[in-house]
Amino acid sequence: MFLLAHITDPHLGPLPAVRRRDLMSKRALGYVNWRRNRAHGFNPDVLGSLVADLQAHKPDHVAVTGDLVNLALASEFAAAHDWLTKLGDPETVTVVPGNHDAYIFGAFDEGSRLWRKFMGSDGDPEEVARFPFVRRRGPIGLVGLSSAVPSLPLLATGVIGPDQAKALGDQLELLGKEGLFRVVLIHHPPIDGSTSWQKRLIGAGLFRAEIARHGAELVLHGHNHHSNVGYIAGKAGDVPVIGGAAASTAPRIDRPGGSYNLFRIDGKDGKFTCTMTERGVKTAGSAVETFSEQVLIG
Repeated sequence: MFLLAHITDPHLGPLPAVRRRDLMSKRALGYVNWRRNRAHGFNPDVLGSLVADLQAHKPDHVAVTGDLVNLALASEFAAAHDWLTKLGDPETVTVVPGNHDAYIFGAFDEGSRLWRKFMGSDGDPEEVARFPFVRRRGPIGLVGLSSAVPSLPLLATGVIGPDQAKALGDQLELLGKEGLFRVVLIHHPPIDGSTSWQKRLIGAGLFRAEIARHGAELVLHGHNHHSNVGYIAGKAGDVPVIGGAAASTAPRIDRPGGSYNLFRIDGKDGKFTCTMTERGVKTAGSAVETFSEQVLIG
């Protein structure tokens, strides 16, 4: 049995000191939003509890699907790198970026450099990440995509272009022939209508076409800040598409706090079962507990 953990959208805080010149861009709106809303809506203690619980389950691998930072400041990328090293080493942790990690043009260059060991194909000597990348871990093959692009103010769209989609299909075909359990990691949800127009994935149809043509066993994403289970067409049947909640979300009276998912994967040579357990914090001050359990592939 292979145990895969999925955690997403930690939006690591608190926000470091921000210089006035840092706000001469879209960051100004993000800074105001943080001060008014997100500083209260995200709780580092919730995230810490989730990570401790996750590590206590001793997963074989951890997938992080983006939005580690908030304004894509250099100091945020350094802090996120420290957080990743505490989460696990690059052999056991895989990361793909989110829109907040590429908040303004050129910002993610620093993240790509600092996080490179956590997001790249095995044996790739490049100092910056290239997408898609492929990592083989036991019976699973991880394909990491980047939908993270800078967007205009008030937009949080992502993009998957024809080249990346075609490369995704090629890698899925190869991993399928190897009999591996194929897990696709992306930040933006690829299902139409699963998010607002301002936050949509541009090129989602290209993504779904490659999954339908070549198949996959599991798609993991973040971005929506709430957990959900959907399906898209695959080569041999529907493929589960799992969205994770924002991990640092503080619980409120009307909704639970952050959560993460554990996937128990059994089988080999293209014949697998997969069950999912969601664990999170339901109320302020409570311990991490199981929210739900379900069979994804029986």
